[in-house]
Amino acid sequence: EPAKSEDLIKWRQSAYQVLHWNMDRLKANIDSPQYNKDDGIKAANTIAAIANSGMGSLFAAGTETGKGWHPTSVKPAFFTDGKKVGEVAVAFNKEANELAKVAATGDAAAVKAQFGKVGQTCKACHDDFRRKD
Repeated sequence: EPAKSEDLIKWRQSAYQVLHWNMDRLKANIDSPQYNKDDGIKAANTIAAIANSGMGSLFAAGTETGKGWHPTSVKPAFFTDGKKVGEVAVAFNKEANELAKVAATGDAAAVKAQFGKVGQTCKACHDDFRRKD
């Protein structure tokens, strides 16, 4: 039995909250006077895991509108511009996977630079496909 639209929206909202938490904790780590390699690895690996989790399946037909934990903020264009969605998804996956590799080195400056690249992929998707509430 297929998942209900409400569940799909909840799951993707939850995944984005975990992603947000890990981006925030990695940013705080990067900005701290003493970068913590182990904490950086944990956050970066979580970000990469979410990027590789197949979240696209949570944007099934019927989830263009509706409510999960709160009303969805996805724009209708997400469901009609498959080429652009594919481009931003591939970019996010690529940069998130690179972030995990860079974090493993413990080089705070390199992590900061790669974190910025991941953030740009987030922004690209938000600019095109997330409603500003």
